[in-house]
Amino acid sequence: MFDAKSLLDQFLGGAGGAASGGSDRRSGNGASGDLMSQGKDFLSSQGGGLALGGLAGMMLGTKTGRKIGGSAVKYGGLALVAGLAYKAYQGYQANQQGAPRPQYPDAGSVPLDAPRGTAFDPAGAQGGENAFAISLLTAMISAAKADGHIDADEQNRIFAKIDEAGLDSEAKAFLMDELRAPLDLDKVVASADTPEHAAEIYAASRLAIDPDHGAEKAYLQMLAARLDLDPALVDEIEMAVREAEAG
Repeated sequence: MFDAKSLLDQFLGGAGGAASGGSDRRSGNGASGDLMSQGKDFLSSQGGGLALGGLAGMMLGTKTGRKIGGSAVKYGGLALVAGLAYKAYQGYQANQQGAPRPQYPDAGSVPLDAPRGTAFDPAGAQGGENAFAISLLTAMISAAKADGHIDADEQNRIFAKIDEAGLDSEAKAFLMDELRAPLDLDKVVASADTPEHAAEIYAASRLAIDPDHGAEKAYLQMLAARLDLDPALVDEIEMAVREAEAG
């Protein structure tokens, strides 16, 4: 089995990586040469990780979260997703109880250490961290396919970028299989074995895309409903992601 945790770090931020942004595939801005240059920068960076928008930006064209860096880069992708979902849940719980919202050093802070020992801690995930990471990667790729943009030509371009990213054969096979597969919301939802995991899957899906197209908005709404997430919690996740992007 490939190291899904490491692959997620390359998507969302790995220890020692330098921040970098991905081009938006829909805008038509940024030549493929720029993307390949980013890939070479990734390969040459000591520690082998980029901030959110690195490998995901190269592959999926996501522009979401390119400003998320700092501690998230140090701690990696699992901690980032868990921290965002945990922050959202804390805000949701406070609202439900009529209590003050938890305070962080600044609005964009992601509490990366706070989930440890809680139901949001990836270390306690059923099946282990690797299985947890696979569920998040699958959710992100599914979200990226929601607008129907990843056609055969786009797949070929993405596969070429994957070949440049220095991944092992199993990681490449996983990514290519997920990209080729039809959109399968049932598969994404089935991996949510706890309410906390469901919130984390939604947070990862939201990180993967900018829901500025009707199909993407509809996908996230359907995903939230299928994951049985309270709309108020979904709003908190959206707020946490936006704050992290802006912070």
